[in-house]
Amino acid sequence: MSTQIKTALVTGSSSGIGHDIARAFLDRDLSVVLNGRDAEKLNTAAEKLGHPERVAVVAGSISDKETGEAMVRAAVDRFGSVDVLVNNAGTFGVKPFVDVTEEDLDGYLSGNLKGTYLTTQAAVRQMQKEDGGAIVNIGTVLVDHAMAGLPASAALVSKGGIHALTISLAAELAADNIRVNAVAPGVIRTPIYGDDDVDSFGGVALLNRVGEVHETTDAVLYLATAKFTTGHILRVDGGYVTGRS
Repeated sequence: MSTQIKTALVTGSSSGIGHDIARAFLDRDLSVVLNGRDAEKLNTAAEKLGHPERVAVVAGSISDKETGEAMVRAAVDRFGSVDVLVNNAGTFGVKPFVDVTEEDLDGYLSGNLKGTYLTTQAAVRQMQKEDGGAIVNIGTVLVDHAMAGLPASAALVSKGGIHALTISLAAELAADNIRVNAVAPGVIRTPIYGDDDVDSFGGVALLNRVGEVHETTDAVLYLATAKFTTGHILRVDGGYVTGRS
């Protein structure tokens, strides 16, 4: 990884995809600012990662603009720069369209779209003071190809907004040397599935299996360092959108 990239901010990094992304950045000698809503869980995750000299933690919901601003301050104060932001934090759930409440919808729009928007604002303000940077958002392939048996309109509206934000900011921020891309995962083996048999979903992909967190991490690392790539939404879905096995 380029030595010009020194510090990465990763929201929702207490577990799953975000935690593995943070691990990968640390393995490549970057400093990382971790974030999660549960302070105890976040501190446990930080201890598990090790490298305390290169790890800062900021607990709080990204739907509160103070959280993103605190992450940026921690990065600058501890490590001197904001080079990469990975907007991983978010929620997802299934509920039939006519049963979705206003509270449900507000929760997804706030926790996913608003949170990503506000955190990105805080990071971009700092990146504009520096020599640019890279932003990688986490969306979902379900924006491009929904499933009849997985009614998730409220969550997908918010994730679709993240895809749109990615493309819009790639155009707006290119002059500042800030690249904006997104990873759109398919079914990835993470704690979000709880006790469900996640492997039972493998058949929806051409590769006939579910993805592993390190495979989304590989995509994030690529987009964080691909100097001539912006405005791209990279599917990591085993061919789910392309077709069926």
